Order: sequence, then C-alpha cells, then structure tokens
Amino acid sequence: MKNIGSYAELQDISKKEARTFLLLSKPNSEPCDCAKSKLEELEGSGSKNINLLLADVSQVRDIHEKYNINSVPSLLIFENGNFTNVVKGCQSAEFYKSLIENATAQANRAASGKKQKNVRVYSTPTCTWCNTLKGFLRKHGIPFTDIDVSRDFQAANEMMRRSGQQGVPQTEIDGQIVVGFNQKRLQELLDIQ
Repeated sequence: MKNIGSYAELQDISKKEARTFLLLSKPNSEPCDCAKSKLEELEGSGSKNINLLLADVSQVRDIHEKYNINSVPSLLIFENGNFTNVVKGCQSAEFYKSLIENATAQANRAASGKKQKNVRVYSTPTCTWCNTLKGFLRKHGIPFTDIDVSRDFQAANEMMRRSGQQGVPQTEIDGQIVVGFNQKRLQELLDIQ
C-alpha cells in the first residue's frame, strides 16, 4: 500500500491507472487499523491489478475535504481518475476482495464493449450452491451484488415476492429471476459462451 501526501498526487496516480483504491485513515484508530490490515491481507494474497493507496488524514488535509468525506476509514474508488464510490468503515477481507474483483470485472467488460448487466445474488453464508454460483460468476468476470437474506429480512421478503420461492441461491439479472444454480440459463442471460 503506497502512502500519498496530497490531492495532486492522488490525481496524478489515479489518472494513470484504470482503477485506484484510496484508503483514508488515521493511525492508532481501531476501525482504521482494521480496514488497513484487511486491505493489506488482500494485497498480500496475490490479487492482481490492485492499485491501493493510503492517506493519513491527520497529515493529508486536502483529499477528504475535496470528496466530502467526514469519517474514517473510508475507501475511495476511482475509475480512470474519476471518483466513483466510497465504502465507509472496516469491512471483511472477503467484502474488499469482492469489491475489487467486481471493479476489475466491470472495467474489463467495459473495455471489451459488452453491456454491463445488473446482477444480484440472493444467498446465505452456509449455502454451498450459493458459493458455487458466486464462484461461477467470479470465474467469468461478472460483477454482482451479494445479498445475504439470512441477515436482510426486507431483501428476503422482496426475493420471495418476486420469485414465489424461498430457497437460495436466486439470481436477478436485469430483472429476470433464476432460481437455483441453473448454469445453462445463467450463461444465456449473461452472454457467457
């Protein structure tokens, strides 16, 4: 993780890279140390194409003001120099990994000229078919939003209302529902050969 010292340095680096992730942090803060260690763990795992930067807000004063960031840790995401998103707080290493993989997959799909589809996966942590489905999507570079219906009861009710089914996994692709891990239907809807 490379330390940066100013907004100008951030602009220079982020314009040269397709994707840049900047962690705004403050040393000796438990949530900030948590986020930093999770991202360093990901960086050390051999994940490719991670341009990960770090800025200490007690030293660097012009970045958080520029993007209206008022709490740390905050992970800022840039695509070709443009600020696209922010994730606040300390997240799990798996969340950060998924976030970075999805950003990479989106950029690769955009570069290939393929239309980006809106994909949502309704799952639970203990569901083996859910994990198989998510692995299939990752293998094919399909970005998706993972919704844990064991924790999000509103999403669980929405899933049941739309499909009439309680079981997981369920995948919503541009408004169309696929119940279970129906690989043939997923390939058809996602234009996977």
